[in-house]
Amino acid sequence: MKFLKKSLLLGLLAALSNTAWSADVSILNASYDVSREFYKSYNPTFVKYWKQKTGDNLTINQSHGGSSKQARAVVDGLDADVVTMNQSIDVDVLADKQLIPANWAERLPNGSAPFSSTSVFLVRKGNPKGIKTWADLAKTGISAIIANPKTSGNGRYAYLAAWGSVIKQGGKPGEARELVSKIFANVPVLETGGRGATTTFVQREIGDVLVTFENEVGLIKQEYGADKFDLVYPPISIVADLPVSIVDKVVDKHGTRKVAEAYLQQLYTPEAQEIAAQFELRPRDVKIAKKYASTLPPLKLFTVAEVFGSLKQAQVEHFKDGGVFDQFYSKK
Repeated sequence: MKFLKKSLLLGLLAALSNTAWSADVSILNASYDVSREFYKSYNPTFVKYWKQKTGDNLTINQSHGGSSKQARAVVDGLDADVVTMNQSIDVDVLADKQLIPANWAERLPNGSAPFSSTSVFLVRKGNPKGIKTWADLAKTGISAIIANPKTSGNGRYAYLAAWGSVIKQGGKPGEARELVSKIFANVPVLETGGRGATTTFVQREIGDVLVTFENEVGLIKQEYGADKFDLVYPPISIVADLPVSIVDKVVDKHGTRKVAEAYLQQLYTPEAQEIAAQFELRPRDVKIAKKYASTLPPLKLFTVAEVFGSLKQAQVEHFKDGGVFDQFYSKK
């Protein structure tokens, strides 16, 4: 009986000890529109990992919207512990406001971008308008759905991909501007984010082609049926790096630096890279990229730096108020 009482007492003390050392922790991830499904799958794996590592009960909250809109929300006070964006300039904005250090991109591999995507075409089944190239989007009678490049990283990369397709094939800036202006003249609805553009194309059935991130296409087919749409890879497109960062001012205020750093570091693990590939995000892990070559085929891609110098330079020239985009789109 004494032994039984002693065992029960030790068990109770162990339980109390575990309770005392475990904590309820939460972080907020501010991310772009079309990443939500990936993080729905990734987050539970990290919660499990963190529980095993620390004993803490972690809750990961998500906030989604146009990438640039999300960055502004963080600047305006959204207490995001981490940001997972679709373009580096939306993270640079946080550095400009001294929420994170200027060298944020050096804190993790691959410029703090654990995976990438690219801009592709989603067309109606059978591709009735025969859309194959960026030039096809500029033709009379074509209705193209593209998110606003001033508010959406998705739309911005589409714009830069179309412009760069001309330059990379020997064309001049004037020719690139003419092509892109004609393409946007064919955009009937300019949604603020990638998910809004998807809704317009898929649910409202507006447009002949949706220009969007590659990973969005798989999600659309999964949700609405692969028999309704075809994926078209343009002959040339752009590398869209998807950068991440902790928000230093927020994690230091919340005391969540360690968990936030680990949350982003784990994105580079084989398990997370595999999940990314399953959602048609292009992984950095070479073995996993090779494994998923059937759904993520090697493509002819150029980087932003090759054509525009950097996203910052492209932002100043093309997307600031009064920039190239405003010059031709305001005349529509």
